[in-house]
Order: sequence, then C-alpha cells, then structure tokens
Amino acid sequence: MSQDRHVARKIRSARIRFKIRQVAGDRPRLSVFRSAKHIYAQIIDDAVGRTIVSASTVEKEIREQLKNGGNREAAALVGQRIAEKAKAANVGTVVFDRSGYLYHGRVKTLADAAREGGLDF
Repeated sequence: MSQDRHVARKIRSARIRFKIRQVAGDRPRLSVFRSAKHIYAQIIDDAVGRTIVSASTVEKEIREQLKNGGNREAAALVGQRIAEKAKAANVGTVVFDRSGYLYHGRVKTLADAAREGGLDF
C-alpha cells in the first residue's frame, strides 16, 4: 500500500515538473520534500542542474529552535530560511514545485513563509 502511494506521488511530481519547465523560462525552481519528521526545500537551477541554496529542519540552526521538525511551525521556519538564503544568493523570483504533494498544510505554510521572506512566485 505505502509503495503504491509513493509511486503515485513520483508520477504526479514528474507531471508537475514537466509543466513547470514549460512555463519557468530562466527562473530557478523551489522544490519541496516532506517526510513525517522533517521538511526540506531547495532552489535548483535546472539549466545547469545545480542546487543554488537549500534549507531543512535537519540544519543545526533550525533544529535548535524546534521541538518537532514535522509540523507547520517547522515549515514556516524553513520557508523563512530559504528566502534569506535566496536573497543572499541574489535569487528573487522562482517557480514553486510542490513535488506531487497537495498545496495544503506544511507545503502551503512553507510557501507562504518564503513569500513573506521576499521570494516572488
């Protein structure tokens, strides 16, 4: 059962990524991955296939502020952190890649926090 769910998410993710590449232009992609215990975000330049910046709840700075890495509070911190790092790397506009997850809960909280932090998407 769980294998089928993960395979279905991968298929949705590939479909979403294909559509993103059609409309992205030269903008980098803000990709999100969530697990039960943590949430990860990275900004990827698909033109060269390289991660520009990343943030997650396993980073020491964020982990010290949190009791649990798998909740909305953690997602908000990761969203703020990725926006800060993006500003430092001169990235202002991105395309949001939800990676097959519903735009709800932690994924939405991360996106909203990144927008508040100054990322435009």
